[in-house]
Amino acid sequence: MNTIKMQCKVEFLRIWRNPYYVFWSLLMPIIFYFIFTKVVNTGVDNQGEWQAHYLMSMAAFSVMGSAIMQMGIRLVQERNQGWTTLLGVTPLSSSVYFLGKMFGQTVMHLCSILIIFIAGFFINGVSLSISEWILSGLWILIAAIPFLALGTLIGSMKRADTASGISNVLYLLLALGGGMWMPMEIFPKVMQQIGKWLPSYNYGNGAWMIIQGEAPELRSVAILLGYLAVFMILSVYIRNKQKVA
Repeated sequence: MNTIKMQCKVEFLRIWRNPYYVFWSLLMPIIFYFIFTKVVNTGVDNQGEWQAHYLMSMAAFSVMGSAIMQMGIRLVQERNQGWTTLLGVTPLSSSVYFLGKMFGQTVMHLCSILIIFIAGFFINGVSLSISEWILSGLWILIAAIPFLALGTLIGSMKRADTASGISNVLYLLLALGGGMWMPMEIFPKVMQQIGKWLPSYNYGNGAWMIIQGEAPELRSVAILLGYLAVFMILSVYIRNKQKVA
């Protein structure tokens, strides 16, 4: 138990000291939120509803990016630096190693959600009920697990620069295609149909439903679980192949 606690603490400190994380996961979503709710005229009739909607989008955007990029790139770097090989000859098990990473990432996700929610409150005075704040935050935190699985899949790549490039492209495409930067309704019909099957759209949609006083759609839950299963199976398969090689 002490080993788990120490590993979790180390992962938390390591992530927090990464300026790349602070910029992409905290500062960028807040900048986007300010621009699209204060500067750009979106033409939305109910500005209060739009500001709350976009706040959820940016919180989901932040957590999704952190899960995909931080997790994946760091796994590749540590393997290439021989860190994971060194850990193999220590008492630290691989399960504790991954648990520590998951814990550190989850704590940082919680920090991201809180900071972005506070920014939305002070920038636009977003007003939600206590239950809506809590439930939407919990959804964004828990429903990010498929993206952590995608991060571990990216972490199975051999080169850090390749992992960085692919994770950035995936992150931006998922954010754009999933309606996190702008409403899905402005996209062509074909893009809307494709976007509604993306994990990013269903991730954000759960939070959007909650602030409207409704529960996340079962369809969104099922799609996210499906992506989780696919990412986990591919990640385990690739890592087993790498061990044999």
